Amino acid sequence: MTEAPETPGGQVADAVRGNWVDRLAPEATRPYLRLSRADRPIGTWLLLLPCWWGLALAIASSGRTPTLYDFWIAVGCAIGAFLMRGAGCTWNDITDRDFDGAVARTASRPIPSGQVSVKGAMIWLVLQALMAFGILLTLNLPTIVLGIVSLVPVCIYPFAKRVTWWPQVFLGLAFNWGALLAWTAHTGSLSLAPVLLYIAGIAWTLFYDTIYAHQDREDDALIGIKSTARLFGENTKSWLRGFMIATLALMGAAVLVALVPGGNFLALVAALAGVWAMGWHLSWQLVRLDIDDADLCLRLFRSNRDAGLIPALFFAVAILV
Repeated sequence: MTEAPETPGGQVADAVRGNWVDRLAPEATRPYLRLSRADRPIGTWLLLLPCWWGLALAIASSGRTPTLYDFWIAVGCAIGAFLMRGAGCTWNDITDRDFDGAVARTASRPIPSGQVSVKGAMIWLVLQALMAFGILLTLNLPTIVLGIVSLVPVCIYPFAKRVTWWPQVFLGLAFNWGALLAWTAHTGSLSLAPVLLYIAGIAWTLFYDTIYAHQDREDDALIGIKSTARLFGENTKSWLRGFMIATLALMGAAVLVALVPGGNFLALVAALAGVWAMGWHLSWQLVRLDIDDADLCLRLFRSNRDAGLIPALFFAVAILV
């Protein structure tokens, strides 16, 4: 097992150097913000982007001009993604505290490093969840129900890596729920299009989180943690190519189901162009990937913020044309 890197001032090993938490946050709040991964915003982006996909596609499919309520859905999703990503990470670190202490990259996290007690983490978890629930209550009843149900995959995910080689599927179930939630917040009900978009997001999560998991492949093997990175090994690129194709095919199908009935050809072209452009970004990641280069794996994982922003921006254009 590799030796944990030194992290002065309580910094977490895999956080971006000079992040706002380490530089600007009051010292007393830093351990809790680190527990919520506020110093590593990529997770918030990956939770938020499916929300924006679902909302933008729902608005484009309705053919109506966005309202102030739609603007609030977009903003509320952003705040909620920050809070629920923080709550989910807090829960993950509580359940994984013994494993994290045995892995070099995660030993500096607040609980295994002694910055935050388990009791303190539980209180912080509840506070974040309550604030997120307050935002959820501003939306319609079907969305509130969906938001409550989303807690099931969030609670299950930390335990999945102990019993299955496919914990990334459970992460995908949790991280892409926003596609269903934001669509329902706009329309008041679910339909085939957001379900296809949701499954596309799960395939995308399998793509990016397998890349991420290759950082810990050796340590995970030593402590018995399962992952798709360990399962696929040297065949990783072939599997990732399959996940990429599934992501694009399902997202393209969601666009067709949502927009073809409206008969707006320009909106359809704009949305499909976003799917196509995302495909180029994922292909670029595949070409660059070296599963034995942990630093490169982390950089490629983080680049999925841009990959997910691409369809979100094109879906927004589809609203305007």
